[in-house]
Amino acid sequence: MPVDTLMAFALFALVSSITPGPNNLMLLASGVNFGFRATLPHMLGISIGFMILVLAVGTGLAGLFTTFPWLYAVLKWAGAAYLLYLAWNIANAGPLEDKAAGKAEKAEQARPMSFMSAAAFQWVNPKAWVMALGAFSTYIPATGGFLIVALAAGIFAAINLPSVGMWALFGARVRHLLKVERNLRIFNYGMALLLVLSLYPMLATA
Repeated sequence: MPVDTLMAFALFALVSSITPGPNNLMLLASGVNFGFRATLPHMLGISIGFMILVLAVGTGLAGLFTTFPWLYAVLKWAGAAYLLYLAWNIANAGPLEDKAAGKAEKAEQARPMSFMSAAAFQWVNPKAWVMALGAFSTYIPATGGFLIVALAAGIFAAINLPSVGMWALFGARVRHLLKVERNLRIFNYGMALLLVLSLYPMLATA
């Protein structure tokens, strides 16, 4: 891969990873509700899950969408349904440590997303598919071979992890401003709404 193409691809990975989307909005909400350390498995699941998705797309999975165009639409709508479920969970989330005054049961149910759940979510995340397909249709040659695909996946993962981590870190840093339950509830409702609104541009072509 030429150096100028590599630099352009790295910039694409940075911009697509750090801009608002389902993953970053969920990490922001998780950082606020659970803290940065508890959100680490969620972050790692996103980056590693997306790296595996990029590898799969680069080694031939993208060809399925050429053969079966309806499959991409099915994935997008399945992802939309799951995002709506996640938005509902965010809207009803509470601080993990809030176990007093009869709220223990609710706090037990509120947990940050696990590594495996975050990794699996990338396969139904509309933005993740747009990013992966866009990388190979624009920057990575179809005849590049597995080493080029692996290099691209590794670069994407290396850039993606600190990019998404900034959202979780920011959420953890402003956590003290949302200790009042009413303020936290307003924040969670806002994040849930933004997560729902983020679906529109990704489903507009479905």
